Amino acid sequence: MRPFDGRTVLLGVTGGIASYKSAWLARLLTKARAHVDVVVTRSATEFISAMTFEALTGRPVHSGLFDPGRALDHVKLAKAADAVVVAPATADFLARAASGQSGDLLTAVLLATKAPVLLVPAMNDQMWAHRQTRANVQHLRSIGYRILDPDEGMLAAGEGEGPGRMPEPETIFAHVGRLLESAEKGALAGRRVVVTAGPTREPIDPVRFVSNHSSGKMGVALASSAWRRGAEVSLIAGPMSVAAPAGPQLVHVDSTEQMARAVGQLVPTADVLIMAAAPVDFRPTAVAASKIKKGKGAPVLELEHTPDILRATIDQRGPKTIVVGFALETDDVLAHAKEKLRDKALDMIVVNDATEQGAGFGVDTNRVTLLYRSGEEEALPLLSKAEVADAILDRVEQMAHGR
Repeated sequence: MRPFDGRTVLLGVTGGIASYKSAWLARLLTKARAHVDVVVTRSATEFISAMTFEALTGRPVHSGLFDPGRALDHVKLAKAADAVVVAPATADFLARAASGQSGDLLTAVLLATKAPVLLVPAMNDQMWAHRQTRANVQHLRSIGYRILDPDEGMLAAGEGEGPGRMPEPETIFAHVGRLLESAEKGALAGRRVVVTAGPTREPIDPVRFVSNHSSGKMGVALASSAWRRGAEVSLIAGPMSVAAPAGPQLVHVDSTEQMARAVGQLVPTADVLIMAAAPVDFRPTAVAASKIKKGKGAPVLELEHTPDILRATIDQRGPKTIVVGFALETDDVLAHAKEKLRDKALDMIVVNDATEQGAGFGVDTNRVTLLYRSGEEEALPLLSKAEVADAILDRVEQMAHGR
């Protein structure tokens, strides 16, 4: 999985109860085909065993700075790492790192590495709020470390709720991906990217609506890929059946009209617009104030067109905005997509056949053809939607280099 495949991630684990989440993070990184070198502090082994990480990563775990046969491990590990993440990072560890100490293997690695570093604090809420901890965090940020602020939620037993809880492994995993990818400073780093995802809903009465089978998976994959590359991403999402990704700013909408307004507000300052959503094309002309009863016959719905979101952006776009549309067709697939490409003034359109198995709504794979403003066509094989998203963003980055 890009950008983890073949990369070396050093995972530091310090002595906090949240270290149980670090095991799952190690598993996620390994599953994405990263080489995971785990460094545990002595206090971490009071909470979780080194054997757990060895079983999950298939690699030896490192702990002591002066372990027999491990001379200069801190230098070797520091040089091998493409990224370093410490999760959890306790208050004690933050204090030692902020003062430049190197009395254990993990702090020594931090001083020896040139790789980007992500620290993930986890502690009691009062410890997180303490002026000394806040000063340590501020100093660590000032010298180039990235800090993922803790979540709010239930803390250790009896401690109630508050800020200090370590983010979930999936969130940390996403931030490690951004750390790896944005270090390469691609064409999307710092660019503003707007992505739409999912269906919209048009009410018939208070309990029924018109919609479609879109899950939002393709849009989520695109938003994740763009954010991982260092872009500032806004994801405008209808009612999706998948979780929103970590990182992008999320804008919830329900109707096509709401999606159109949200897109209209963001497009003028966007460098890239990717319209992966499947907004409903028709809505009832009138919405019943109360639930329509079955009665003796079925009601007749009179429909009207919803706003054409993509066409409406033509006059709102900046002169260098890159615009990507999607076309899900059932017949004359390429012909209809080419018409939409011209009609909506797109730089690229991604087209697929809704009738093809494994390439329609709700599945994890897609087979698409990319059509360009220049008239070129590029057919991609059946890929996961994450791979399709990366392929699309690769082409967008190529366009961005020329603008």
